[in-house]
Amino acid sequence: MSREEQGPLSLWDAVSVVIGIVVGVSLFKVPALVFGNVHGPFTGLAVWALGGALSVVGALCYAELAAAWPHSGGDYVYLSRAYGPGVGFLFSWAQLVAILTGSIGAMAYVFADYAVALFPWAQATWVAAGAVVAVTAWNLVGVSWGRRIQNALTLSKVVGLAAVVAVGVVAAASGARPAVRATQGGDVGFAMILVLYAYGGWQHAAMVASEVREPQRNVPRALLLGTGAVTAIYLLVNAAYLAALGWDGVRASAAPAADVLAASLGASAGRAMSALVMLSALGAIQGTIFTGARIYASAGRDHPAFAALARWHPRWGVPARSLCAQAIAALAWIGAVGTLRGRAVLDGALAALGLPALPWEHFGGGFDLLVAGTAPVFWLLFLAAGASLLVLRRREPGAQRPFRVPGYPLTPLLFCASCVFMLDASLRYAGTLSLAGLIPLALGVPLYLVTRRPAAPASRGPSDARADR
Repeated sequence: MSREEQGPLSLWDAVSVVIGIVVGVSLFKVPALVFGNVHGPFTGLAVWALGGALSVVGALCYAELAAAWPHSGGDYVYLSRAYGPGVGFLFSWAQLVAILTGSIGAMAYVFADYAVALFPWAQATWVAAGAVVAVTAWNLVGVSWGRRIQNALTLSKVVGLAAVVAVGVVAAASGARPAVRATQGGDVGFAMILVLYAYGGWQHAAMVASEVREPQRNVPRALLLGTGAVTAIYLLVNAAYLAALGWDGVRASAAPAADVLAASLGASAGRAMSALVMLSALGAIQGTIFTGARIYASAGRDHPAFAALARWHPRWGVPARSLCAQAIAALAWIGAVGTLRGRAVLDGALAALGLPALPWEHFGGGFDLLVAGTAPVFWLLFLAAGASLLVLRRREPGAQRPFRVPGYPLTPLLFCASCVFMLDASLRYAGTLSLAGLIPLALGVPLYLVTRRPAAPASRGPSDARADR
């Protein structure tokens, strides 16, 4: 068996990464908005099912790419091969300075907000920063330790959600449905935007492809099993919300899981809910930190600007410098949006560029700010990654493809269309806040031009991360 086939991550580990990242906090925050924008419970469940189906379509595209080029870095590999080293560099740069580090900061704020609900003396910004430092630290210990933590958090999350489903079934059987006034709604497109956001993150399994055992077989399986499992979880939990709270109740509930748990736990439901959301957020932070660091390490082998991040620790077997750089960037985002001084610095930088200050008052806190600000860049690059399948089919027709996406070219075109829809929606929603992600991306262009070196031959592609340890 070759070294590539002996990676430290099993199929279940890769599936755990998908579930751990995707099932974050949206399941506890957006159902009321989703159901509030459709005309009936079956339409609402259909929207959740459609979101899952589109995620599976995307997973099929990534399955072909990951099986053909099972290297560490995921999208970085595909974008570099399809469009050249400059686009791969900009992808890695955007992940480090905005997208992934902003997402880590957003999840850390959710963890912190619920921690403060349990411990009112805590300060959210410091708790969020502490979560990032702690998760990074245990990932520095080694892949095996990070893998065990990820699996434990994912299992705890699934068990907690199973309890929500069980309580919902019991509450529905007892007829305990609180009388809550319904809200008005009708924008199915907005409901779809929320659902597709809730499904985001499944592609991270491809970022650790070189560390998965038998990656050409197991990474496609992990993508498809992971997205399928997430779809089932979302449908079951939302059905439990409807069964326990009723149509009007779930539309008016700001915390449907807590309301469902209240059916059996009473006043303890709030604390149980906070603990469940904290576990879920921590699992998302863990998965994103674990996978994200592999991108910068891969880019470091091909780009001088990332060269310091390419080295893997010889004893721990992890990209230690990438993990630390990622943590520093995430902490910078936490400080920038979570403190008055940080916001003043951002506004001052924009003023120096002749741009207006960010509309802080229009967004609800650290989580909303980071998600809205980085979403347009995320969907732009996600679109480019989906289109890379079409490009590489034409450019490298002879490449070995152990898995081929069914329904080509309609399947990747459908995935790209969903990315265009989300890109347009995220730009309209964020407005000028999208500058928080677009400006750092643009700054990567002169950085690449100044530091670039001759590109490797197109047939090479970024090498297996383990070969450089």
